[in-house]
This record gives sequence, structure tokens and C-alpha cells, in this order.
Amino acid sequence: MDDHLIGWLTTLDEDRLARVLANRPDAIAAPWPRRLDALAERLIDDFAVMQVMRALPLPPLELLQACLVIGGRPTEDEIARFLGVSTSEVLPWLDHLYDHALAWPGHDGRITLAPGVARWWTAPCGLGEPLAAYLDSWKLSTEALRRICRTLGLPPHGGRRQVVTRISALLADSERLGALLDGAPDGTLETLDDFAWDGPVRSVDGNRFVLPGTPEKWALDRGLLFRTQWDLAEMPREVALALRGPDYHGPFTPYPPEMATTSLDPDGVEHEMCLAAPHVLDRATALLENVDKTVLPLLKNGGVGVREVKRVARETGSSEDETRLLLEVAAVARLIALDETAGGLTPTDRFDTWRLEEPATRLRVLLAAWWRMERSSLRRPEGRQPALLSDDPAGETVARIRWAVFAALAEIPEDQGFATLQELVQRVHWRAPLLDKELLAGCAPSMLEEARLLGLVACDTLTGLGRALAPLAAAAGDESHDSVPEVEHDPALAKCSTHALASAQRTALFGADLTAVVTGPPSVELAALLDRAADRESQGSASVWRFGPASVRRALDAGETAESLIDDLSEVGTLPQPLTYLIRDVARRHGEVTVSSVGCIIQGSDPALLAEIAAHRRLARLGLRLLAPTVLASAAAPASTLDALREAGYAPVPVDDTGEITVRREPPGGRLILLPGGRVAELDPPGALLEPPPDPREHARRLLVNAGSVGPGGQTWAVIGRMATRLPAAQQSLLGFVVDRDVRALITLSDGVTATISHGELRSGVLDAWCEEAGDYLEFPLNEIASVTNTH
Repeated sequence: MDDHLIGWLTTLDEDRLARVLANRPDAIAAPWPRRLDALAERLIDDFAVMQVMRALPLPPLELLQACLVIGGRPTEDEIARFLGVSTSEVLPWLDHLYDHALAWPGHDGRITLAPGVARWWTAPCGLGEPLAAYLDSWKLSTEALRRICRTLGLPPHGGRRQVVTRISALLADSERLGALLDGAPDGTLETLDDFAWDGPVRSVDGNRFVLPGTPEKWALDRGLLFRTQWDLAEMPREVALALRGPDYHGPFTPYPPEMATTSLDPDGVEHEMCLAAPHVLDRATALLENVDKTVLPLLKNGGVGVREVKRVARETGSSEDETRLLLEVAAVARLIALDETAGGLTPTDRFDTWRLEEPATRLRVLLAAWWRMERSSLRRPEGRQPALLSDDPAGETVARIRWAVFAALAEIPEDQGFATLQELVQRVHWRAPLLDKELLAGCAPSMLEEARLLGLVACDTLTGLGRALAPLAAAAGDESHDSVPEVEHDPALAKCSTHALASAQRTALFGADLTAVVTGPPSVELAALLDRAADRESQGSASVWRFGPASVRRALDAGETAESLIDDLSEVGTLPQPLTYLIRDVARRHGEVTVSSVGCIIQGSDPALLAEIAAHRRLARLGLRLLAPTVLASAAAPASTLDALREAGYAPVPVDDTGEITVRREPPGGRLILLPGGRVAELDPPGALLEPPPDPREHARRLLVNAGSVGPGGQTWAVIGRMATRLPAAQQSLLGFVVDRDVRALITLSDGVTATISHGELRSGVLDAWCEEAGDYLEFPLNEIASVTNTH
């Protein structure tokens, strides 16, 4: 435990402590710490420190480097001098580090770093380990140290510590080191400069370190280089700094790089968003319905092949880019999943729930899935497009790049757009320098294109949807988590998604030429209605559908009636007489022929019609036989017979054993929800919402109230042994571990109530512990605890 950190935390007021906790939600996740020493332990966790560092912009990371290079506990002025800037330029970014608890000031004005910073950052400013780490190594004997002293012209007498001090003082002094290098063999300075500026570790020829007279041997004998392996050598930090010279200053970039922008019309950006949002919802619905009808097979090595992507795109009228993006988004949203029985991807129960939701809710589900998706659908690594839904080695880094790109775009005013992609990438790299720069440059163009398709980016700037999504990086959630992420329920995003879909057209213009024209983006409901009864001929700023006998018959086959179809279409526009005639004429013939599942019997009221069917050449493969003037028998299965008759231009309908028509009206996609009798199938509820984020101010207030409390005392075993009289000795010991070691256990009270507890404290005869079932700390009387069992 770092006493400096605990001491600093005790000096913070509620506002400052709440700011730290807001930046470090990992430190107050359930079960939240009740004492400042427990909070400090979480704040300096190595993994948590690494995660925080990954989200920092460049200036605070440069300050961390400077602190590591200076060593010890530097002051603000020492950091400023090393960076070659004024202290006032350093202070705002030091506060940034303090607010993330990666560094904190002491009462003496000196700064302490979280221990994990040094563990994760082994070569700050391209510098190696301190010289003492090499000289104090067990691999270097005292006699070897004295030999280095004699070679450097230093007195070799004294203990090991004195010898190390003399060597370090000489090698860290630029003037003395320069004088030493005057007598070096040719090529030594160039070799050492390579290590000083492009090190600290470099590949070497091991033979040159044992040959007298070589620069490598000369440097090795004087402690300027240390060989850790036969073909690897390192330069100590002080030597590199001395070679860089007294004028060297560490890098410090307090301001982001310049990024040129262009003027835009905000109304035009909003218009593009209002066009894209209904379109993406329409295309996603069409793709999911296609997968509902035809299982999407996977390749042997995983993922969906290019051929299947092209097929789905062709059948749905979507572009291949839209198909790739929306299928992957749907998979992350758990709308489709692998069904091993079916042998591929099929819609899930959540798809049934999703398509019954409001359009704005459906849109947010898609946006939240893309926001946390750990791949870029349109990226082409090495110039080729990988299989859909295949694993991306970059994984989580791709999602972090997406969040960093949006954070940089959010800084651009609403009436401006970025001028060049290169400058945008540079700005993003300044915001998140620990992200792989090459991967960032490769992902940025594809991510922007994906965002454009989703209505998040238009005209090289964020739309309203994009600006609502940009600050939600911390709430994105994990791609592998089945629960609903907080993003789907964000109030700002909900408001903007409703606005983005508000301009979707809900009416159509029906023409006498049996067409329907929608001037603008159609709503999902309107597009679904027209898709059921007509064929889409074009889409874009205006979409056109054409009605025909086959398309109307398709609607009737799905359970529509002439009257219901006319009523539904009349609600979205005025129907011309030719269209009404077409629907009624097709409906009049619909059902003239029925197909029975018993031996696949074809029945009809018109003997002449059945005789015509029996003699039809295209139906010869069915093996039709005339059993009676109004009855035909087919050798094919009922489904095949239905398809063949429809392909031949007839309009049959299936019937059950009682002669009742078995067609049931169903929503688009064919997944029946209406059951016989009008009952609605019960759908599984959507995934549970993730735990709400902790309230930093509330936690800060609790911690300050308990600031005077201390950790576990030494009376744990005595108190439990005296008070928990219902427990045998072994279970008393386990309960003691719950208190002293935060062990997780299951307790049962005398009244039979059970609870899973951890992080316990003893207070006046009760155990105050975190209860997982309640999601809070509860008090359990020790004399009422009847049993304790280990949960592992």
C-alpha cells in the first residue's frame, strides 16, 4: 500500500475526490470500497493503471515519461526544466494526472507515480534502465566493478556502494563522458549515438564485444554498454542522457496538432442524417428477414464467405458494404447467432423482440452494437477483405480507435468538417498515442465510411447522432457481453434517434401504372408494407415499387386478404382504380386451388381447371394423377407442389385435414408470432441492462465519512469465536477470512435466509459485508449465522 497516496486522498475535498472517482470508475465498481486505504489499493492496481494510461492523451503521458526519466519523486519545477518549458505549462496536465490517480503530490511538493506506470513503461523517452540497475546486478561482481573503475581511471578502493557511486557520477556527467570519449577507438561515438537515440536495446554482433580494440569492447569495459544476450546490448539511462547532452529536453506537446477544416451547412448535415437513419433501419430489417428465410452458412474455418455476402446483397437489394456492416452489427447485437442444428446463422429470440420495438429503439440497438464492435467491417487488411464475422487479431484496439476517432471529430464545430484524413489521424494519435498508429491509419477510412452508412457522419463531420454517441465510450460495453449496454438507453441518443427518424416518409404516391413512389426515406413500416405487396425497383432519394400479380399473390400467400391489403395500402396513400382491380382480381383466383398435406392432394371446384393442371407440361415432374374431376394427387411433397403450381402461374393455398386454410398472417420475414385463435406468442425479454455506473459524488461522500476508519484489526478471530457461537471452528475460520482476506463465502442465517458475502467488517457483534444478492453492504448478526461455506 502506498502511504503517499493514502495521505493525498485524505487531503481531498468532496469535489476533487468525486472528480478522481469519475475518472476511475474501476476503483468504485461493486463491491465499492468503504475506506480510503481500500480505494488506494484499487487505484494502484497494475492492470487498472494500464487501462487508464491507454485512454490518456499525449501531454500527460509525456509527463509520466519525464517523471520516470528524472527518477525518485520529482517536483513540478524539475519536470518543467527537463521538458524545457515553464511550470505554468505543466500544471494543467499534472492536474490531469492527479485527477486520474496516476500521480499525486505529497506534502513536500514532490510527485509520486503509481507503481504500475514504471512496470508498463520500461523505456521512457527511449531510455533504458538506470545505471544502478546494471551495476548493482548480481551478475556483476565487486571485482568486475573495480575493474571498470580502473579502466575509467577512478580509484577502485572502498565498498561496493562507493564504487558504484564513483562510476555513476562519471558516466552521468556530459563533460567527463565527453573527455573519456576523446580517447575512444574510431567508430565508438557513432555506435554509442545509435544506442542513445535509437535504443536503448539494439541487436549487435556478439563477437565484437570480445575482440580487443573494437568500439563495442571499449564501451563494454567502461560500463557504457551492457550485453544482456550474445546478440543484444543495452545502454543505461544516465549514459544515454549524457550523450544527448545538457541541451536535451524531453518531448512535451501540450497542444494538439493543427487540423484544417472546411465550412459546412449544418442543415445539410442534418438532412443527410435523416436520409441515412431510416435507410439503415430498412436495410437491416431486410437483411435479417433474409437470414430468417435462408440460414447463413459459415465457412469451415469460421466466418461468412464472400459468395454468401454477395447472395444476401443481391436478394435484399443492398450494397455489399451495407450487407457486411449490418450483418456484423446484427451479430454483435445478438439479433443473429450460430444455430448448430440449422448449420449456420439464424435470427435469435431477441430479433423477434427487436422488430416489435419502436423504430428509434431498433436504431439505437444497431448503433450501440457498432459502437462496441471489435472489428471494422469495411477494412481491407493487406488489400483483401476478410471473411465476415471472422476474428480480428486487433480485437479491442479497433473499438478503442473508433472511440478516439469520434472524440477527435466531436471537437470540430458543427458547421465545420475536417479537410484531410491525414490531419484527422494525427489529431486522433495525439488524443490516444498508445494506440497502434499504423492500425489507426488503416482503420480510420473504413470506420468513417461505416459511420456514414449508419448516419453518424456526413460531409466529413459528425451528425447529431454521432455527437450524441461520441461521449459514450465509457458506456460502450464489451462486445462479448449478452446484456444490453447503457448506450441503448442514453437519453441524448434516444432523443436524437427519434429526431433522425422523424422525417421518414409514411405515405406513398400510387400511380395508375401500378407503381408506388416514396419521395424521401421511407419509414420501416411503410417499406415493409410495400415490400410485402410490390417489388422494389429503385431506392435512394426517391424509392419506387411496382405492383404485379406475382407480388400481390406473394402478400396473399403470407396471410393477407384483399380487403386487409387494400385497407393497409389506403392508410398510406390514395389507391388508383387499376391497383384495386389488380388486388381483387388476384384475390379472386387465390385459393381456387388447394394443396392438402395428406398424400399431397390437389383439390379444386372447377374440373376444367384441374384437368388443365394435370396436363400442364411444366408440372410433369410432380407426377400428377386425376383421382376425381375435382381431385388431383401429387407425388411431390406439399411444399414442392405449392411452389411448382405458383411458378406455373396458379394461385394455390395449403389446407389442413379439415379443409381449413392453414395460412396464418405473419410479420415480415416469416417468423410466425400470431398463433391460432389470435394469441400472441410470448417472446423472451431482452437482455438485462448492465449495472448502472456508480455515482462518483455519492461514493466520495461515503468515503470521506469513513475516512477515519482503519483496516482489519487483530481481534477478528477472538470476536468471531466469542460471538458466532452457532458455527464450528472450521467455519469460524472461514468467516474470519471473509473479514481479513476478502474471501467470498455463502452464509445461512438461523431463519434459513442465505447470502453470498465478501469484504466483511466486524462492528458491535455484527458482520457488515457486501451482499451480492442485494448489491449493497448489509449487516448480519454474528450469533444468527448458522453456517458458512466456501463458494469456490
